[in-house]
Amino acid sequence: MAPSLPLTLPQWRRTYRAGAAPLPLLEALRRRLPDESPPEAWITLIGADELRAAVAALEARAGRHADRAAALRAMPLFGVPFAVKDNIDVAGLPTTAACPAFERSVRTHAHAVARLVHAGAICIGKTNLDQFATGLVGTRSPYGRPSSTFAAERVSGGSSSGSAVVVSRGDVPFALGTDTAGSGRVPAGFNNIVGLKPTPGRVGGSGVVPACRSIDCVCVLALTVADAAEVLSVIEGPDPADAYSAFRLGAARPSAVLRVGVPAIPLFTGDAGYAPVFAQALERLRGLGHSVVPLDFEPLFDVARLLYGGPWVAERHTVVQELLDRQPDALDASVRRVIEVATSFSATDAFRAQYRLREAQRDTAALWRQVDMLMVPTAPGHPKHTDIDADPLGANALLGTYTNFVNLLGWCALALPAGFTGSGLPFGVTFIAPGAADAALARFGRDWEASVALPLGATGLGFDAGTTDPTPDCPVAWPASQPTLPIAVVGAHLSGLPLNGQLTERGATLREATHTAPFYRLYALPATTPAKPGLVRVSGYESGAPIAIEVWDLPLEAVGSFLASIPPPLGLGSIELADGRWVHGFLCEAHALTQARDVTAHGGWRAYLQAVGAAAPA
Repeated sequence: MAPSLPLTLPQWRRTYRAGAAPLPLLEALRRRLPDESPPEAWITLIGADELRAAVAALEARAGRHADRAAALRAMPLFGVPFAVKDNIDVAGLPTTAACPAFERSVRTHAHAVARLVHAGAICIGKTNLDQFATGLVGTRSPYGRPSSTFAAERVSGGSSSGSAVVVSRGDVPFALGTDTAGSGRVPAGFNNIVGLKPTPGRVGGSGVVPACRSIDCVCVLALTVADAAEVLSVIEGPDPADAYSAFRLGAARPSAVLRVGVPAIPLFTGDAGYAPVFAQALERLRGLGHSVVPLDFEPLFDVARLLYGGPWVAERHTVVQELLDRQPDALDASVRRVIEVATSFSATDAFRAQYRLREAQRDTAALWRQVDMLMVPTAPGHPKHTDIDADPLGANALLGTYTNFVNLLGWCALALPAGFTGSGLPFGVTFIAPGAADAALARFGRDWEASVALPLGATGLGFDAGTTDPTPDCPVAWPASQPTLPIAVVGAHLSGLPLNGQLTERGATLREATHTAPFYRLYALPATTPAKPGLVRVSGYESGAPIAIEVWDLPLEAVGSFLASIPPPLGLGSIELADGRWVHGFLCEAHALTQARDVTAHGGWRAYLQAVGAAAPA
């Protein structure tokens, strides 16, 4: 019986902190994969000699540190095995893009792989995919057709099919994929794992065989959100070799209460039984305290149609044009049919489509004034292999219903397990957020994951097995975010009140609703439009009270313009919270209170406004 191996990043860290050496563990993993892992999930496994050389290099790097603990701090992924979709370069392993005629030798790591290796991780092999990352089914490969780890008769989802399967099985704690139209999200949904798709440009794309180079994303497949987020924190950042690299920072965390947009009429296809599980996901969302906002998704579907119904397919043609002209039979028949459409578009068509997309980007940006996030079914159904055989293009196209528009609009997304159908199929939802909101989206995903607490992939192990274990020696890393200043607001800047937009338009997010320490009094200031209160701290012998407030995280770069918008007699000072913390917040100059009305007894500005409204004549 094969020895038990660690499963998640925290488990690998604990194992090495306890003194284990990487070579025996990784050799055991390499020996078991050919016998235990589905062969169609892999294209190339690392050789025995190459593995020993990689571990020797890792140990040599570790030896340059004072001790093993210092090495583990410097290399947070020390000795952790991972897999790479075979359209991403790994030095010493061939890159095929699931096309033997395209195979090329590689001497240099892709940008994302190089960052992982620098952090101490070791690539154990290259995984199968829909050829040239063209497909959402995972079946368009001469190396085999991976199936869902939960149903051998159903597809694994693609194009990052092999990466999803080996993560779901627990062969590796994480794998890299790519996502242009949903290729890192759909297979996550079909295998009960996490699929983290960053904002386009957040992770460098050099060393990746492009699908649509202008919108491709390197994505992360993992068993837990924390593991996926940590991997993203390692691979993100500027890539000088990628002209489309565009590393931007957004909010660190989502607002405490979110408006989540969902399809007003969700579309489901086939026999997977997704509809009732999606209804349960909506109830779970409400149970977490968030509001559900039904939306018309047709404007987003219009954008999605551009991806394969417009000239973006010509980006795929740029990669395979020479091979297609010279050896058309080298391409999978379905892939060839998709890409050959490119020759029917002109340069004029390309510019017209660009204009349409730019208009759609402008128009859909208004969506984020209505909602903070979207939640959609990751896929509308889970087809069987026989469904794909009967209608290769049509069945594939349906899988992109809720994924195809995201990269064209520059947004980020996180596919998460949400439950199981009555027949035992995994069902996933995807949360979508504006570009650069990756860190906040992942934090939301961690809360969702904890509320669902499903087993990890197809390993049979419970959610608790993957719990993170931050320690002083190995803290859990997180994707980078904007530095912020917590600001306590007490009046017209509260959620839903007239001046709240001065916060939200600057990218501020609600951290918490709380109270001040019981040393404050609240006054309604006269002759202010909109009506504003004044908060003052009173001395120990005066009677104060806790006042309801909200604390918002305001990006530091926006603090100056926010300060400039504050009229006298108000200003920012330091406010003590009920739990003893101090934050910056709105205070009032004492001289302005001579004609003000003391409304402290109401306990907060919102309660005062409600009382005044109730008392006003009809």
